[in-house]
Amino acid sequence: MIPLSIPHLAGNEWEYVKECLDTGWVSTAGAYVGKFEEAIAKFTDSRYAISCMNGTAGLHTAMNLLGIGAGDYVLAPNLTFVATLNAISYTKAEALLLDIDPDNWQLDLDLLQRFLEEDTYVKEAACYLKADDRRIAAIMPVHVLGNMCDMDRLAALSERHHLPVIEDSTEALGSTFRGRHAGTFGIFGTSSFNGNKIITTGGGGMIFTQKEDLAVHAKHLTTTAKTDPLDYFHDEVGYNYRLVNVLAAIGLAQMEQLPGLIRRKKHMDAFYRERLGGVGDITFQRVTEGVDPNCWLFTFRTQRMRELLTYLNERGVQSRPFWTPMNQLPMYRSLSYYTEEDHAARVHATAISIPSSSGLTDAELEEVVATIREFYRT
Repeated sequence: MIPLSIPHLAGNEWEYVKECLDTGWVSTAGAYVGKFEEAIAKFTDSRYAISCMNGTAGLHTAMNLLGIGAGDYVLAPNLTFVATLNAISYTKAEALLLDIDPDNWQLDLDLLQRFLEEDTYVKEAACYLKADDRRIAAIMPVHVLGNMCDMDRLAALSERHHLPVIEDSTEALGSTFRGRHAGTFGIFGTSSFNGNKIITTGGGGMIFTQKEDLAVHAKHLTTTAKTDPLDYFHDEVGYNYRLVNVLAAIGLAQMEQLPGLIRRKKHMDAFYRERLGGVGDITFQRVTEGVDPNCWLFTFRTQRMRELLTYLNERGVQSRPFWTPMNQLPMYRSLSYYTEEDHAARVHATAISIPSSSGLTDAELEEVVATIREFYRT
């Protein structure tokens, strides 16, 4: 089986984890947490990076710090991994779903602009939905597959309509827009280090912010809001969202390899695009002008997606369909969805992700391509 996307553990992971085990610093205390945060902050040019247990926890924390709660709306794309909307639900807020651009699969900024101009109003530096006068407390763009939308345009729209931006950049570590890293545009950004991401800690996440007070509060909130190093005194409802030292040790070792992993992902992306271009009815995700993506997970569209999915998996080429749009999930079907042509549904019905592990050899990439070509000859 050629796997879809598995970790590439080829650096100092064993050495750093062994140090944790030898010294006993395996839990929430230990030097590797701070070292990992510093490495991420330096790489992304973010002023602050606060580690947490996963990307979902990062999104939840960001919304809590902005005071988002019951009665509020948060704008989000309809095509995303379910964690985006789950994090909104944890705060008791409600998502307002918007369709995606059919070419780059990111939030449709033309649609967003029309929605904001026609369906919302600003009062006392806050944005409200005309239909029910409820506050729209934030907008959460998702950098799908490491691509990004035009972040300058999104920033201008959000500023004009007084919408704080929380970036779901959980797939986009290493991606940039006009030289600026994903996760550093909004008041908050997030990364995920799940096992299938470009780097992994097994599980883990990171919160980005450029504001010192928010960084301090984020660290406080994610470490159970404990105020005293000795006494167990907590001054607000906090969360046990801490990243443990042994996982941070893996993360630091992974960060040391990240530039090379990105180069390998870019090679893989170019390889697939060159050899699959013009095969059958395959079409590719368009990279937004100004974006330098991390090329995390190679995904393309074909009207024969389900047939191809079965064909590849039966022949040992692990492949997966794209996420189900949020408005098709039972718990989110009742949410308001702003769309004109429902591109999210069309992309979902035709998109397939193929092997994209950083450790794949060119011979394995050739096998993937040959199997896909073989399918279209049948």
